[in-house]
Amino acid sequence: MPNQLIHETSPYLLQHAHNPVEWYPWGEAALQKAQAENKPILVSIGYSACHWCHVMERESFENQQIADLMNAHLVCIKVDREERPDVDAIYMEALQAMGLQGGWPLNVFLMPNARPFYGGTYFPPQNWANLVVGIKRAFDENYEKLQESADGFTQNMLFSESEKYGLQADEELSFSEEELVAVFNRMRANFDYERGGMNRAPKFPMPSIWKFMLRYYQLTKDERALQHLNLTLDRLALGGIYDILGGGWTRYSTDADWKVPHFEKMLYDNGQLVSLYAEAYALTRDHLYKERVTQTINWLQREMTSPEGGFYSALDADSEGEEGKFYIWKKQEIDYLLAEKSAEFNEAFNITEEGNWEHGNNILHLEDRLWGVDNTQWDKMFATLLEERSKRVRPGLDDKILCSWNGLMLKGLVDAYRYINDPAFLTLALVNAHFIQTKMSVVVQTEDGREGRGLWHNYKNGKATIIAYLEDYASVIEAYTALYQVTFDEQWLHEAEMLTDYVIANFYDAEDQFFYFTDSQGEQLIARKKELFDNVIPASNSIMAGNLYNLGILLDRRDFVDIARLMLAKMKKLVLTDTQWLTNWATLATQLVKPTAEVAIVGPDAQGIRALLDQTYNPNKVFAGTAEGSGLPLLQGRTAQDGRTMIYVCFDKTCQLPTDNISKALELLK
Repeated sequence: MPNQLIHETSPYLLQHAHNPVEWYPWGEAALQKAQAENKPILVSIGYSACHWCHVMERESFENQQIADLMNAHLVCIKVDREERPDVDAIYMEALQAMGLQGGWPLNVFLMPNARPFYGGTYFPPQNWANLVVGIKRAFDENYEKLQESADGFTQNMLFSESEKYGLQADEELSFSEEELVAVFNRMRANFDYERGGMNRAPKFPMPSIWKFMLRYYQLTKDERALQHLNLTLDRLALGGIYDILGGGWTRYSTDADWKVPHFEKMLYDNGQLVSLYAEAYALTRDHLYKERVTQTINWLQREMTSPEGGFYSALDADSEGEEGKFYIWKKQEIDYLLAEKSAEFNEAFNITEEGNWEHGNNILHLEDRLWGVDNTQWDKMFATLLEERSKRVRPGLDDKILCSWNGLMLKGLVDAYRYINDPAFLTLALVNAHFIQTKMSVVVQTEDGREGRGLWHNYKNGKATIIAYLEDYASVIEAYTALYQVTFDEQWLHEAEMLTDYVIANFYDAEDQFFYFTDSQGEQLIARKKELFDNVIPASNSIMAGNLYNLGILLDRRDFVDIARLMLAKMKKLVLTDTQWLTNWATLATQLVKPTAEVAIVGPDAQGIRALLDQTYNPNKVFAGTAEGSGLPLLQGRTAQDGRTMIYVCFDKTCQLPTDNISKALELLK
């Protein structure tokens, strides 16, 4: 018989719907059951592409004897961390407060009032069975001590971020170039100068680090930054972490060489990396970077796009119960498929009988760029292997659609169009933007009676069910703002402004001066958290600060700019001392060191002029444009002249004389 998860839409929860464990989704039914029966709660958190989540399910949650123990002693709740990042964040923080290593699957034990007292990650089956029995015994025999401990862990989460980290803004609310040099030098101490990235393993792409490096180089022309950026992007583009046959990056490399991937492919990584490589192409004109962007977008369109235009969340690491099986090769297979070309292929990719990985298997990865055969021949070989691979059993697809990750991918598509200028990228971006606008948005009434805009977090089977989090608003506002600047279609700017007004009304903590992760209209958990530190996805507060700054300039909203500058000023001490985990904040700082250019383009060829200006990489600017006329502040009083499209370059609302000459405009931008 299926358990309570059978009514859910999350693929991860549905994978557990036929476990003998009496799973509940997170919600009132499970929490009330725990209180009524006075039982400890197990909250088990994972996601569909998580390898060890699947292992623990096979070993323990599908085991009838272990399930019987769990059902007898616990109220069991299963959570998809991608659907409920708010729940995940609270109990992950609790686990770390216990002095334990975080990760997924995350298994946390709670008192009936949902306060945590113990937890861990993966447990082998016998250890898990023993732990379940031990938890119930401790609950029965030491109830008051467990409750006291749970209260302590919860109390620790109720301090504001300003209190916890001693955050205080100085009066100037600014960054200097010297301080950014100090940030860079602190990061340099942790570079892996041989293999790129940071000096650790496993290795995650961490796009916000390299986005900062791009902006830092553009500002300072420090060749050391460009050298390490190029090394890192090359290794990310050539190593096994990139799927050289089908396109797209996997989640991380298990080794320090970028060779052995953890084979799951996540939408959020690929959205950010498309942005990063498109920007890097704009700076370097390196054809490899353009190829990776184009191939990844082809993969997105081929495998990850719903009929309605939303983007799916992830592809599993496993197929047929084996990690990476879909992607790896035996030498005999390659020899057979490529025939006389196989020797050259095997040499380039280090393919051997023994295997360059484990159990005689080979991962396609490169140490250097391809050589020895022209590109047409390589493309033919790749196409042959890709066709053969397509016949294999495919990894599982997590086909839920998440607003935040769609926003990241939408921004990637816009950046790809902006710097590579392929109209197909914009077409796909617009389909996705309209999907978010129609399927994941909701009309709300503001306090003054005006119409506003809110978002949903998830979408599956024609419906959205979860109120959006700050990460959803932040990434979609950023994408809409970027989309306006390549189309000059003002609906996207107005959408971004409405969403931002909603965020300020429903997420902003005026006392702490940061944004909560959850909506004031949403479910109230044991704590209401804020996300400040950048990780594989930048912190929702750092994205939001950048949004407020750029939108504030575009819309002449001083209130937006003031909040952004105050947020960054409060984070400054941490940015200077804990740099690796605050690089998206540091990216915003690069915009404040020198004035942000305000570029207004007016006339019949406004979009074409924008494209020409973007051929020179200069990220610290905003574009406003119109063919005829507009009420936007940056465009008021600006006109074409004798049918010629005119460019107005301004700093701090002070404009140079308009010009229709691209070279002159680029000079003014310097």
